[in-house]
This record gives sequence, structure tokens and C-alpha cells, in this order.
Amino acid sequence: MNYSEMKPSEVRKLIREGKITGPTSGMCAGYAQANLVILPKDLAYEFLLFTQRNPKSCPILEVSDVGSRNLKYIAEDADIARDIPKYRVYEDGILTGEYTSIEHLWRDDFVSFFIGCSFSFESELLEAGVPVRHIEESCNVPMFVTNIECEPAGIFNGKMVVSMRPIPNNQVVKSVMVTGSMPRVHGAPIHIGDPSVIGISNINKPDFGDCVKIKEGEVPVFWACGVTPQSVVMNVKPKIVITHSPGHMLITDTKNIDLKF
Repeated sequence: MNYSEMKPSEVRKLIREGKITGPTSGMCAGYAQANLVILPKDLAYEFLLFTQRNPKSCPILEVSDVGSRNLKYIAEDADIARDIPKYRVYEDGILTGEYTSIEHLWRDDFVSFFIGCSFSFESELLEAGVPVRHIEESCNVPMFVTNIECEPAGIFNGKMVVSMRPIPNNQVVKSVMVTGSMPRVHGAPIHIGDPSVIGISNINKPDFGDCVKIKEGEVPVFWACGVTPQSVVMNVKPKIVITHSPGHMLITDTKNIDLKF
């Protein structure tokens, strides 16, 4: 089935029914995708402050009302507890489970944060003729924990996570220009070239996602990634945090073009 041509509401329905449980990269071409972080209300302010201080990693698209499973702006008729293909639950910083629904875990004090995702600029890269390797290879984007410290806020602190895409040398400038016009979905790359400079020891062993081939004449290009909050969560160890599983996003009704300058 060609999910790239489907409407976001149609794909969300399939996800809610358990018919889609894999990564969402390449689905609903032209529409923004979002990372998820769910926290109890007593931690929500400090996390909101963290996102404000780290906009490259955590560009906020929407924050839910306390206890609400609905959204007001980026997706109509969305169910926060069921419309992501796979969720991760962390308790005291430890991953305790992955679920296709978190209805059974929902609490009245939960606040949901939806953060811009680099999948949103991939259709813009493709339209500009820039290849996106993990889409070509039908796998998840490789993601790495770096040595770059996030700006702390309250209890939240930790290292930035980046996503990597191999880019032909003659298209690096184009990729910077295309993504730089979309700051609400991470914007321009934070590093180009030698991965060791940002603390990545093995480009073939990502911390999240899948390894992809880097061909001759290509350079690894790194973008700030919305999985950063998961790295921070594992560092901070709050009682409970629920996130999307890396690569498994909420597909919104917001068009990528509306997230440009």
C-alpha cells in the first residue's frame, strides 16, 4: 500500500486499528510529523522551559491540555493514546515497555508535548532532488547520542541526539538551504562531516534506528533530533515518561509548507 499518497487522518485510523505498527518515514507526503513526550503535570513546566532553551532539538508544535488525549491545532480527531504506531514507557529512566496503545496507562495529570520531526523536511529534500537514504533502503533513520550538552532547565539536562543522512558532496549546500528554511522541524544541520567531532565513535552503530550505507562521494550530515528528550529522560530518571518509539511519529494535519519561514 502506498502510504505516501494517503491523508493523515486515513493513516492515523490505520495506526489506531493496529494495521500500521512500523516507522512513519515517507508517509503522507507533504504533511508534518511529530515526536511525542508525555509527562505528569508536576514536571511539565520544567520540560516546557527545557524545550524553549533547546529549540533546535525540541521545536514545539503543540502542547495538550492537562489530561487531554486530544489536540486543538495540529491534528483533528487525533487520539494521543492510540495514534502513534509504537510508544515507549520509561520508569525511573528505565525502558519498561513498548506498546501500540497506551490507553491502559493514561492518567488525568498527563501533559503531552508534540515536537517537530526531521521526517517533515525529508519530502522537501526529495522534491529538491536530494536523496534520503533510509527511505531508499526502507528502514529507520540512524540516530546518535552526541557529546553536545543541552541547555539545562530544572531537572532536565543531557546530551543532544542527532539524526544522520548521507548527502552527495555536491548537494550538501542545497540540503542546508532546504532544511534551514524549516526551523520548526529542526532546521539546518548542526554538523557536517567527521562524526568523531560530535562524539560519535562508530557511524555504523547508531544508538537508535538503523545503519544506512554511505556511498563514495557522500558525506554524513547531522541534524538535531526529537529523540533528544529520550536521552534526557534516561539521564534524569523521572518516575514516568511516555514517548514515541524512535521513528514512529504522529502524522499531523499540518502541511510542511506551513512550517517554513
